[in-house]
Amino acid sequence: MMSDIEIAQAAKMLTIDKVAAKLGIPQESLEPYGHYKAKISLEYLSGLPERKNSKLILVTAISPTPAGEGKTTTTVGLGDGLTKIGKNAMVCLREPSLGPVFGMKGGAAGGGYAQIVPMEDINLHFTGDFNAIALANNLLAALIDNHIHHGNSLGIDVRRITWKRVVDMNDRALRQITASLGGPGNGFPREDGFDIVVASEVMAIFCLATSLDDLKRRLGNIVIGYTRDQKPVLARELNADGAMTVLLKDAFAPNLVQTLENTPAIVHGGPFANIAHGCNSVIATTSSMKLAEYVVTEAGFGADLGAEKFVDIKCRKSGIRPSAAVIVATIRALKFHGGVAKDNLTQENLEALEKGIVNLERHINNVQNHYGLRTIISINRFTSDTDAEIELLRKKINALGATIVLANHWAEGGEGARELAEAVVKACEDPTPLTFVYPDDVTLEEKVKAIATKIYGAAGVNFEAKAKKRLEELQTGGYGHFPVCIAKTQYSFSTDANLKGAPSGHTLDVREVRLSAGAEFIVVICGEIMTMPGLPKVPSAEKIDLIDGKVVGLF
Repeated sequence: MMSDIEIAQAAKMLTIDKVAAKLGIPQESLEPYGHYKAKISLEYLSGLPERKNSKLILVTAISPTPAGEGKTTTTVGLGDGLTKIGKNAMVCLREPSLGPVFGMKGGAAGGGYAQIVPMEDINLHFTGDFNAIALANNLLAALIDNHIHHGNSLGIDVRRITWKRVVDMNDRALRQITASLGGPGNGFPREDGFDIVVASEVMAIFCLATSLDDLKRRLGNIVIGYTRDQKPVLARELNADGAMTVLLKDAFAPNLVQTLENTPAIVHGGPFANIAHGCNSVIATTSSMKLAEYVVTEAGFGADLGAEKFVDIKCRKSGIRPSAAVIVATIRALKFHGGVAKDNLTQENLEALEKGIVNLERHINNVQNHYGLRTIISINRFTSDTDAEIELLRKKINALGATIVLANHWAEGGEGARELAEAVVKACEDPTPLTFVYPDDVTLEEKVKAIATKIYGAAGVNFEAKAKKRLEELQTGGYGHFPVCIAKTQYSFSTDANLKGAPSGHTLDVREVRLSAGAEFIVVICGEIMTMPGLPKVPSAEKIDLIDGKVVGLF
């Protein structure tokens, strides 16, 4: 079989005006970026009426493994499957970050015959949204240092600046640096650092804002640091919010592309779910629900991370309500959770599978009982899966009251997701009320404990002294009503990436707490998680090349 990029390069794409026509979008409401991608006018989208019968389907997954699960692939395949059975459907995804593209993954546009295209463009610079977000972020950083250099009338304490610069690349050397060296003309020397773009507050704001006015309001509310008497300093006080909004105004319009089978797809915004809130933009999701009857979206990593943040942050703040959820798993990945080494996953192992199913069971329990969503389990089929393994999995899942479907969209496209699409339509006919893991009015500490004990299976939470103090400061400072955004490893329910399956009775270790006043949530950093990831020993970048005018190695 051809590689993902070879399949994508052979795709018969429609010009973007024809894709837009499927959704009723007139050509004059498009801002084309070449022949196959375009931004949709914000003015046009804001004028669309609400579609009362629109159904939103959230695609999430088990805890990720090196074996792969195929969440984006399932999102795309399900969108094509819904189209196959005659539904007015589209998909709504996040934009890939260059960090994982050149680092661990090598691409994030789906796989096999369930991809969004043009794949190379989407995985690389796309329409420049991430560049605009980085520039807006770094403009604020430059204005902070410039203000201090020219007299510091706001009295900013250089020891208490919390705003970091960003770059859309994994670069561990930038995590902690010393800035402004070289003499008085270069400012006051201080410790500084970089985050990756997808972990930035500007990215979070970009994805949670409901309009350009709301975007500007949120940018103005960013707390960049503190004065010597502990008074917060806002971006608005530096007169930064207007210029930042100008840099973001074009990027804020959602991007329209298509699947291999020409199903419309909006791809917009892209925070990581292990270090940020992991959801595409609110404006992309709400716009998609105006344009199509069925909208398939995803949240990053497992249902303990992306899906929890989708519910407790995105849905809580926006009023968005999904009609059903799909949890993606593979038998290979479940055997990995059961203790099988990556090289042995193609061998039948019922004992390991039964042991590893506990990971899926906890995710099902979380989605059904803590988020209140009707749940379909989509198993990506591999040729190595045996009849005995499939039967064991069916038996276990059926006992939990969830619907299980074997899907083959990776190899067959939309046709391979036909059964999954039919199961989703049935689930959407009778949606259940969405529930939150915690109410707004409990303390920030109680919110963290609720997620830890209910979702992660932890016995409790260990707050380092500085983290506990910071939570208390934020609670008394008027931010106690904010939701919390847990930054932790995606590989385990615990803070130890090596603890597979469904560990229970562990302790959630909280080492740092950050205020995201513009995004309107509190970031809680746990264990060894980094907001600036590093590259692996052999990064994907080493395999990516341009040969005879064609990009190769991009997954």
